[in-house]
Amino acid sequence: MKKILFSFLISVSAFAQIDKVEPPFWWNDMNLSDVQIMFYGKNIAQNEVTVSNGIIIKGIQKTENPNYVFVTIETKNVPAQDFVFTFKNGKKSFTQNYSLKARRANSRFRKSYDSSDVIYLLMPDRFANGNPNNDNNPALTEKMDRSKDNGRHGGDIEGIIKNLDYIQSLGATAVWPTPLCEDNDERGSYHTYGQSDVYKIDARFGTNEDYVRMSAELHKRGMKNIMDYVTNHWGWQHWMYKDLPTRDWVHQFPEFTNSNYRMTTQFDPNASARDAQYCMDGWFVKSMPDLNQSNPLVLNYLTQNAIWWIEYADLDGFRVDTYSYNDKVGIAKWTKAITDEYPHFNIVGEVWMQDQAQMAYWQKDSKIGAIQSYNSYLPSVMDFTLYNALEKVFNEDKGEWDKGMIRIYDNFANDFLYPNIDNILIFAENHDTNRINQAYKNDFKKYQMAMTILATVRGIPQLYYGSEIAMAGDKGKGDGDIRHDFPGGWNGDTNNAFTKAGRTEEQNKFYDFTAKIFNWRKTKDVIHFGKTTHYVPENNVYVYFRYNEKESVMVIVNNSNEKQTFKTNRFQENLNHYKSGKDVLSNASFDLKNDISIEGKSVLVLELK
Repeated sequence: MKKILFSFLISVSAFAQIDKVEPPFWWNDMNLSDVQIMFYGKNIAQNEVTVSNGIIIKGIQKTENPNYVFVTIETKNVPAQDFVFTFKNGKKSFTQNYSLKARRANSRFRKSYDSSDVIYLLMPDRFANGNPNNDNNPALTEKMDRSKDNGRHGGDIEGIIKNLDYIQSLGATAVWPTPLCEDNDERGSYHTYGQSDVYKIDARFGTNEDYVRMSAELHKRGMKNIMDYVTNHWGWQHWMYKDLPTRDWVHQFPEFTNSNYRMTTQFDPNASARDAQYCMDGWFVKSMPDLNQSNPLVLNYLTQNAIWWIEYADLDGFRVDTYSYNDKVGIAKWTKAITDEYPHFNIVGEVWMQDQAQMAYWQKDSKIGAIQSYNSYLPSVMDFTLYNALEKVFNEDKGEWDKGMIRIYDNFANDFLYPNIDNILIFAENHDTNRINQAYKNDFKKYQMAMTILATVRGIPQLYYGSEIAMAGDKGKGDGDIRHDFPGGWNGDTNNAFTKAGRTEEQNKFYDFTAKIFNWRKTKDVIHFGKTTHYVPENNVYVYFRYNEKESVMVIVNNSNEKQTFKTNRFQENLNHYKSGKDVLSNASFDLKNDISIEGKSVLVLELK
């Protein structure tokens, strides 16, 4: 009995000398087979390190901080198994168990999201509170307070899971929640972009196991899970920031220095080196330490963390926050490492710029980037210029040289700049912008026009939670106003917009239209991957065709207040042998030999016969 108790005490003492092991485990049969494991504990670097089972140590790296040691092991052709690291200093030693797990079958070639998908963007804290028991956590500072626009409101992973059928009913095929990893900031932690632990789901959202379960529930429905990943910065409460492995793990200045936010300096041939540095190395905000991706240890840490989440949670894609603020060489290496591991994995980067050439620079295999011998390897970017047009165009009732539907036409006229035009994310709003229903004062007809364009043009449409039930919000009043709680997501809500019976008449009108147009899109290969021909708008009426070898769809958007009638002979190159068209929205039929009339501020989506 004494011998057993003694062994137990030795084991507890041994494990207490290591506070963190990251990644906590790995998988066999990975393309990234040289795994760099970070061990963290007081003065751990003073120990010699060995490993059992014939595992090969390829390198041991220590830093100026004795509390860290980075051990690289070779896992190529090593079967799944448990093994043991031994840390020895003179006669004293302790051990740490580690595991290589069996990889999922065909994990490397997992299918990701593409232009056949519709993405539903939501903020977990503001969507639905499925488990009130996790609203607060004693280890985390900020507590739930729904009275605060910038506070935590209690939405969680369970709330998302419980409402996946609602999301699917809209025609959405993928879910993008804003980040779910732990954020222990004392204020504003609900958005979780200032993470304090990137291997751990925030306990107020749930557990790592809950996140894995959410992926499984999505996959049961044939839907996809997109993780919002942050490479540019962490939160100032990140455990590692409190005891940095190296001084240059984050960008340091003599005094606090913001980014200048001038992303053009990343490729401007005339930019000063100082301006470029202050864009990349300056901090996004004071509470978000700026990570140094040019440090190989940092880059490897971020790469392995991203791959770990893909494998562990069975992810289907990434959206990467503030992509163009990263060190552009480092982030390209990060992106390539992930897509080398998963050749079909899609990653969309937030490149918030106002010019198509500048955005196209960041897409994989860009000819613009190639001028500077640069390839980001980033499969997808966000179409911010289309967003800019959609937020104002439907208030411009008269078509002018540079106003009205010509804004939309001109955006697509620059599609030649992108190396893969189908693989860009299109949206009318997101969690950082004015809500579309705010811009148009909940005008249903204007909402119809915006959603119809999103549903029928090239690219991957993204919807923002709540707009489908007429939620509005003014960015000018602060982020809280564009991130309201979804009605019905909390016990006691008087309006439950998750159900038809619980929605108001106006909410059902918005919901029904959204569900109709995006569910129709689900099966339309001609929209997903078809070609486009569009015509210069006349009288503020924009006409375009999506077509392939099998079918053709004619879309007509009348942005004027008046009914418009026009002859069809102008579109003969696209109508050719087609004789009639049936409107997807009203089921009305149109003889294509005759004039077509369309009411003011309305749309027609004609399937041609």
